[in-house]
Amino acid sequence: MRTKTYSVYILSNFARTVFYIGVTNDLVRRILQHRNGESIFSDKYNCHYLMYFEDYSDVRNAIAREKQLKNWKRAWKIQLIRKDNPDLIDLSEGWFGKHAGTS
Repeated sequence: MRTKTYSVYILSNFARTVFYIGVTNDLVRRILQHRNGESIFSDKYNCHYLMYFEDYSDVRNAIAREKQLKNWKRAWKIQLIRKDNPDLIDLSEGWFGKHAGTS
């Protein structure tokens, strides 16, 4: 039996000025939903770039971490992201093919 994975993720816009933090049980599907305009916040602020994610096997731990990150100062979030993604690249680059998920 496969263990369910829950991901806490941080999206940003092109200029890296706005962050969106969420939790999901299917990261690829959720990122595609953000890119297809199925999230009001990410669509309004163009938060379509995956900057960071962490995986959890327990949904309660994932939700607790999401809440914790949402309460963090901006500088702390940037420091966390840069620890694993120093160049602030889109970690989902290439996941969807050439035209998928573009708005």
